[in-house]
Amino acid sequence: MANIFIISGPSGVGEDSVIEGLRKYFEIERVKTTTTRSMRPGESDGNPYYFISKDEFRKNIQGEKMAEYAEEYNSNLYGVTVSELDRVASSRRIGIWKIEYKGVITAKKKFPEIKSIYIAAPSLDILKKRILKRDPGVSEKYLAERMEYTKEWMKHENIYDYKVVNEEGKLDETIKKVAEIIKSNLNAEKLD
Repeated sequence: MANIFIISGPSGVGEDSVIEGLRKYFEIERVKTTTTRSMRPGESDGNPYYFISKDEFRKNIQGEKMAEYAEEYNSNLYGVTVSELDRVASSRRIGIWKIEYKGVITAKKKFPEIKSIYIAAPSLDILKKRILKRDPGVSEKYLAERMEYTKEWMKHENIYDYKVVNEEGKLDETIKKVAEIIKSNLNAEKLD
């Protein structure tokens, strides 16, 4: 699984923009999450998630078919199957696995060879501004919850192999730094 990399960071840091920007450097294959939530209009199985029932998800957990999983605030289950990681690992592309820090803790225990990259904002204040810019109608309560969650996330920065700060107005530089981390790890793998 040397071609799979975790890219992770709290809401508003720009990890989706970084992932999309990496397409300039690599052929990307995203690791798709399996969920028990209902499909929304415009979605289909495998786009953007694999959709299964809670019973099926629980059977996957019992059968040790989940690489990692979590129950989210909406009481739906989200996780990645071992078979999905195998699919991406055999794709000969750069696999990008986007998960939150709790999933990273689990993933690093099970798959220590997968490198993880933490995307950070320069400050909480800038992060707050980015969230407001992206969604100007957001409530103060939601914003306060996001900031608390981000503070919790920041306490776990040490679980990551790399940290890249997505400086304001320097997205291309951030993407380049992440691409260089990926390239250096691929080159190190070839030397082993």
